[in-house]
Amino acid sequence: MEKTRKTLSVAIIAGNEEKNIGDCLESVKWADEIIVVDSESKDKTVEIARRYTDKVFIRKWEGYAPQKQFAIEQASCDWILSLDADERVSPELREEIEKILENETEYDGFYIPRRNFFLGKWIKSCGWYPNYQLRLFKRGKARVTQRKVHEGFVVDGKVGYLKGDIIHFTHPTLKETLAKINEYSSLSAEEKAHRKKVKSYDLILHPLAAFLSHYIIKRGFKDGVYGLMVSLIHAMTNMQTYMKIWEIQNVGKDEEKFGK
Repeated sequence: MEKTRKTLSVAIIAGNEEKNIGDCLESVKWADEIIVVDSESKDKTVEIARRYTDKVFIRKWEGYAPQKQFAIEQASCDWILSLDADERVSPELREEIEKILENETEYDGFYIPRRNFFLGKWIKSCGWYPNYQLRLFKRGKARVTQRKVHEGFVVDGKVGYLKGDIIHFTHPTLKETLAKINEYSSLSAEEKAHRKKVKSYDLILHPLAAFLSHYIIKRGFKDGVYGLMVSLIHAMTNMQTYMKIWEIQNVGKDEEKFGK
């Protein structure tokens, strides 16, 4: 009996990504179906996406997790690969996925190593590689974790690991990096504010621990000044997160108690 090749949907969320979306879509144009969920972009993201697929959905931004959940729900193929607009599928990863589509597998999902770039350099230290991401799964077998930031997928079934990389151009400039730090720290603070009360020493100790973890334990020093900067960015993100948690927990309390 002749084998039947399974089909693949690629689901991508985007917003004002005209610099990235073309290269992302070019790397997956071999897929059976491409779905782009755009969050009301003001640039040419939608125009570029429509050159590759007619399945472009414009949806008001409700957060990373809701956008990704909506994207995978639009898929009609056997397998789904979830990507962000600043990611690319490497030739090696494409080859592995093609083999999965052509053959039976015991797995319902796969973790994929992600090659993260900072200012044009591939960062191999700081816990940035292989940085496995659960991104390939059978349709109907996965759901998005409901987090405000650093959301992921949970697969109902057995999960394996691939060797080919997702290529991630996450920090092309320091200006964009600092903007991401501000956004992500705000979302993380909102998510964690109801937990343990932040003390003044947390504003020092947690960022310091984050720096030492990434620069020493995760060997950020091996990537030279790039590793140093990445480690400092983790410390800065941590510091902003705890400062914002403190703000949520404390600012405005006196006004409530004594009146404005």
